Amino acid sequence: MRASRLMSILLLLQTRDRVTAQEIAEQLEVSVRTVYRDMEALSAAGIPVYGDAGHDGGYRLLDGFRAKLNLLTADEAESLFLAGLPSAASDLGLGAIVTAANLKVMSALPPELRDRAGRVAERFHLDAPGWYSETEPTPFLTAVANAVWNEQAIRFNYIRWATPHLVTRSAEPLGLVLKSGNWYLVGHTDTGIRTYRISRIMELQVLDAPIHRPPDFDLAAYWTDYVESFDQRRHRDSALLRLDSATFEGLSELLDPAAAQAARATVGEPDTNGYRDIHLPIESLERAIPDILRLGAGAEVLAPEELRDRIAAEAVAMARLYRA
Repeated sequence: MRASRLMSILLLLQTRDRVTAQEIAEQLEVSVRTVYRDMEALSAAGIPVYGDAGHDGGYRLLDGFRAKLNLLTADEAESLFLAGLPSAASDLGLGAIVTAANLKVMSALPPELRDRAGRVAERFHLDAPGWYSETEPTPFLTAVANAVWNEQAIRFNYIRWATPHLVTRSAEPLGLVLKSGNWYLVGHTDTGIRTYRISRIMELQVLDAPIHRPPDFDLAAYWTDYVESFDQRRHRDSALLRLDSATFEGLSELLDPAAAQAARATVGEPDTNGYRDIHLPIESLERAIPDILRLGAGAEVLAPEELRDRIAAEAVAMARLYRA
């Protein structure tokens, strides 16, 4: 582990004119004290590294010194696809590997290309989790990821919505998907390819059995089809609403994307007052009530009658509360 860290420090020094101990510590996720010891080890090994004190100080290599240490290991090469997703790499336990791979790539570039690559990293950042939602704890994510990398079958206890809630499942892991900050396992089971939310895995056992990966399986294509079919399954019913023009224009901000897109596809022509009728896909009456209340007074439920009555009752209760 220390040899790998010393190599990373050396590569970091080769990619920058000067770097502080604090910057090295943050990059490699170690303490500043550890960095001091590592710098002493590099110097003792004959590496011409110098430290300058002061506000503009830091460590640097003797001008012209280059070490050919930028050959990628297998793990580093496999991790490069996560280079733009630092939080995802960290979740999977690959943060240090991605850092080392990036340093090797940067050190192999000529100075002018290295500067351009640095400017891209400074100007673009991808934040995968969605707004207004907390990141779910995923204690078994690293273990599942290792099973995916190593193509090993797994058995796990899983909490689902349907009864019985706690079930035991066996799967051949085919891939991981990060969707709106949540991790999902795509696995092959006796009943076909299934999707599991990693945060709902309670216990996990890696089996001593290799998997048989379908030769034509495409993870990205599967996920696209899965999301589309998932939206169709969860929207089992619909409600007829009448919207004013302002509410109709703001549907994309007020509803989830699948519901807003489906509603827009059913819209009729506006009447003389600018009102439009839409068919809003809903999961259930209980789930529809907060969604429709979010639309405010610019939306009126026309059908079904039970949903209209429950929205009216909720509105009366809210008005009574605020009058009080």
